[in-house]
Amino acid sequence: QCCINLFRYTSYAYGKVREYAASDEEFTRRAGFALLATLAVGDKRASDDDFRAFLPLIERGAEDSRVRIGKAVNWALRQIGKRSRGLYPDALALARRLAAKEGAAARRIGRDAVRELTLERIIARIK
Repeated sequence: QCCINLFRYTSYAYGKVREYAASDEEFTRRAGFALLATLAVGDKRASDDDFRAFLPLIERGAEDSRVRIGKAVNWALRQIGKRSRGLYPDALALARRLAAKEGAAARRIGRDAVRELTLERIIARIK
């Protein structure tokens, strides 16, 4: 809740994404990706490049087999993909790469993200 309702409004939010996502602690790591997802939706001043820089972090996070982390990684990837037409192709390409991986966690995240990002109603809403 703090990530969604408080941290995303701070000047250090983007630094906390990297810090938290690097943690070995499950809920701390999940918080990093949840914060990234909320920033993708709520920070209208950030550039596409600001979020594009987090795609490698998402790719690494997708290898984590813990379910709660996978859900947050998936959420962040989908929100970045829906943020703009500029980010959409990069997020979709990452989702497809993840869907093709051997690891079950990455494959599940990738398939789910591809499923959502290719829905016509989602594509139509991307600006």
